[in-house]
Amino acid sequence: MDRAMTKPHQPVRNARRSGILLLGAALAVLPLLPHGADARPGGGSSMGSRGSRTYSAPAPTQTSPYGASPMQRSITQPSSGGYANGPSSYPRSPFGAPYGSPYAARPHPFASGFLGGMLGAGLFGVLFGHGIAGGLTGGGSFFGLLIQLLLLGLLISWLVRRFGGRARQGASIAAPPGYGYGLAGPSAAAAQVTITPDDYRAFQRLLMDIQAAWSQQNLPALQHMATPEMVGYFNAQLSDLASRGARNIVSDVRFDHGDLSEAWSENGFDYATVAMRYSMVDITTDMTGRVIDGSSTERVTITELWTFMRPTRGGAWLLSAIQQTR
Repeated sequence: MDRAMTKPHQPVRNARRSGILLLGAALAVLPLLPHGADARPGGGSSMGSRGSRTYSAPAPTQTSPYGASPMQRSITQPSSGGYANGPSSYPRSPFGAPYGSPYAARPHPFASGFLGGMLGAGLFGVLFGHGIAGGLTGGGSFFGLLIQLLLLGLLISWLVRRFGGRARQGASIAAPPGYGYGLAGPSAAAAQVTITPDDYRAFQRLLMDIQAAWSQQNLPALQHMATPEMVGYFNAQLSDLASRGARNIVSDVRFDHGDLSEAWSENGFDYATVAMRYSMVDITTDMTGRVIDGSSTERVTITELWTFMRPTRGGAWLLSAIQQTR
C-alpha cells in the first residue's frame, strides 16, 4: 500500500530535480551573456564628447534621418539639463575651460570688460543726468542723451565686429563615393571647416582599425585612434566582459554608406560628426571560444554617428564620441 502511494510521486520528484538542474545551468551561463546583446565597441550606447555640442542634437542626414540618441556618458558636464536641438546648455571642456554657445562666438575679454565699463558709465550718466554731454541743460540734455546713445550704439557695434570673433562655423564638403551631404546640404557659412576626401578615408580607416583593435583587446592601439575618454570607456567595457568570462569579436567589417552631419571648429580643435552605416559579423564567445551570443554566419548592420576631432593646427583625427541613431 505504501509502495503504491509513493510511485505516483516519483515522476514529480524527477521533474523537479531536472528543473533545478536546468535553472542552475541557466544561471551559470547568464553572467557570460553580454548586457543587451550589444557587446561591440560602445556597447550600443551613446558616449563621448563633442565639444560645446555634446548635448546638442547632431543635424539629421540621409543615413541618419531621425537624428541621434541623447548622450548617455560624457566627461563634459552640462550646465543645464535636457537634450535640445539647439544650444540649450553650455558644458565645460574636459580641460576645465568653459565652452561658449555653439551658435555664437565667445566674447573677447577686452570687449567684455570695455563694453561693461561703457554701459556702466552710460547708465550712471543717465541716472544722474549727465554723461558725455553733461553740460547741456533743458531740451539740450534730451538731445545730448540721444547723441550719447547713438554714439554708444555705434561703438558697441564696432567692438562686436572687431572682437566678437567668428559666427558659427559650417562645413565645406568634398565627399568621395560612399558619402553624401547632410539633409541641409553643405553649409554656406563664411568660416569653413574643410572636410576633404582624405578626411573621409581617415574616418573609414578609423572605423575599421578601431573594430580590429577592439577584437584584439589592443588598448595601446586604441590609444592612438581615440581620445582618452573613449579609450577609458572601451577599457571598462572590455574589463566587464572579461570579468564574466566573455570576449566580443567583430570581423569582416564593411563600410556601406555615410554622410557628414556637421563639422566645426572651436577652442583650437576641429570636429566632424559623420553618420556611418556598416555591417559586420559580431559574436561573443566564452574563454574556450564557444559562441554564446551572435552568429558567425549572419551579418549585422549598424548605423551610428561617430564624432572625430583633431587640433586645428593639424594632426590626426581621433574618435571622440559614438552616438546611436533614433
